[in-house]
Amino acid sequence: MLKIAFDPIYKHQLKIGHRFPMEKYELLPEQLLRKNICNQNNFFSPSPIEKSHLLSTHCEKYYDNLIHLSLDKLNCRQIGFPLSEALVHRERVIAQGTIENTHFAQQYGISMNIAGGTHHAFRDRPGAFCMLNDQAIAANYLIDNNLAKKVMIVDLDVHQGDGTASIFEHQNSVFTVSYHGKKNYPFKKQNSDFDLPLEDDTTDEVYLDALAQYIPKLVDSFKPDFIFYLAGVDVLKNDKLGRLGLTMEGCKARDFFVLELCKNNNIPVQVSMGGGYSIHLKDIINAHSNTFELAQELFF
Repeated sequence: MLKIAFDPIYKHQLKIGHRFPMEKYELLPEQLLRKNICNQNNFFSPSPIEKSHLLSTHCEKYYDNLIHLSLDKLNCRQIGFPLSEALVHRERVIAQGTIENTHFAQQYGISMNIAGGTHHAFRDRPGAFCMLNDQAIAANYLIDNNLAKKVMIVDLDVHQGDGTASIFEHQNSVFTVSYHGKKNYPFKKQNSDFDLPLEDDTTDEVYLDALAQYIPKLVDSFKPDFIFYLAGVDVLKNDKLGRLGLTMEGCKARDFFVLELCKNNNIPVQVSMGGGYSIHLKDIINAHSNTFELAQELFF
């Protein structure tokens, strides 16, 4: 059964009044139910993460300052949202959801988080709407608890996962991959184990060729026993923050390629949704829905 982390706490984001379309966290599960892609049994509501589960990833002092809402002004500005107890609680729920996803993925082959993909969070600081790096936390959780020996993070959000790259730069048990816009945020890139900067207006054909050229070879070489996939849909041509040129069909083909690769290689995969800021909210919801629909078709 496809298990999906979702909790009403995600709706707290809607009260912030930010210009980004955070309604997707409420509308996406509604669409999955309406289109019969999922039913209520597919969803589970995580509890907030315990501090002990994230100290391999984030500095204790940073986490304590976050919890007590005592970050300095510079770090608060880096978040991009007004810092609040509800916002921190939401991040803790997302991170725990991704941890629980790993167990479901090992049981069923795949598991997904409606939110997550908070890849701009560094070990000791937040970045661009990200405070706790959910996939990095879950990767360290697997390694620390001997649930996996070699983990790969495939980050196909349009923005480089600079926080993730920095966290694992010197950790041989985790291999980080990032396909991202060359001229897009973050403007100071970190060093992933494999980075592919893409030019503005990159087309479906160029993008999918680049996936086929490198990803299978990286998997064959590193031989991960678990994969995290960040399936940001901000690669779409009409995304306000994207700058790439993928169509809806190209984005779906991207997801199919990654998920089929995991399935064919018998590698459990956890999927976090990442970014999506299209000028049309329906395009964000439809693109994310495609990812869930493919997961159902390929694995169940």
